[in-house]
Amino acid sequence: RHAGPATPPPSYKDELWWDRTALSMFRGAMVKNLGQDVMEQGYDGVMRLALMLNQRYEPLETRARTRSILRSLFPVFIIKLFPLMFARPFPAFSAKLNAYITSVTCSWLMGPMKLFDLKAEEMEDDWGDDAGKSQGILVERCRFLEESGCASVCINTCKVPTQEFFIKDMGIPLSMEPNYDTFECEFKFGKRPLQQDTDEIFTTPCFQQCPSK
Repeated sequence: RHAGPATPPPSYKDELWWDRTALSMFRGAMVKNLGQDVMEQGYDGVMRLALMLNQRYEPLETRARTRSILRSLFPVFIIKLFPLMFARPFPAFSAKLNAYITSVTCSWLMGPMKLFDLKAEEMEDDWGDDAGKSQGILVERCRFLEESGCASVCINTCKVPTQEFFIKDMGIPLSMEPNYDTFECEFKFGKRPLQQDTDEIFTTPCFQQCPSK
C-alpha cells in the first residue's frame, strides 16, 4: 500500500536556533548510541541514522536503544525526580505539562502540531474534573513518518519507545496513535496504549514507498 496523503510534503526550513540545537542534540545522542555517524547533514542525517538503527537491530533492541537515546537527552535528576515530585502527586498537571512542552519543542522533528482535549472515557485513571484538557497533541502531518516512509521505523524508533519512555521513566501514561492514511499522529497523555496484540497498527503491511525493502 502507498501510505500518506497524495499532496506533496510541506517545505521545512529548520532555521530557528532552537530547531538546529535540538536536531544537533538528538543526532549526537543517536550517533553515540550507534557508535557511527553518517555523511548526510541536517534532518536527512537524523533520518539516515533512524533507518540504520531500525535495520541493524531486532525490534526489541531497536526500541530499547531508542528509549535509551531519549533518556540521554534529559538530566538524570529529572528522570529520577519527576515521577516522584510531579507525575504521582499531580498526574493531570504533569500530563498537561508534558503535552505542552512536547508541542513547543518537537515541531522540528514532527512538523506543526496543536493541543486538544482528551475524552473522559479515554482515560483509565480518575485524575479530577480538569483531567483531559489540553492533554492531547495532534501532529498534523508527521515529518518523521513521511520522511522515513516506513511503518517499522515509526513503530520501533518512535511510537513504542516514546510511549515506554513516558510511562516507565516519566510516570505518565501515553498512547501514540499514528494514521498511515493522513500521516497525522495523536499523542494522548493520560491514556494507556493498547497491547500489541490488540493494536492493529502492529499489523500494518509494509509501505509501497518503504526504503527498507
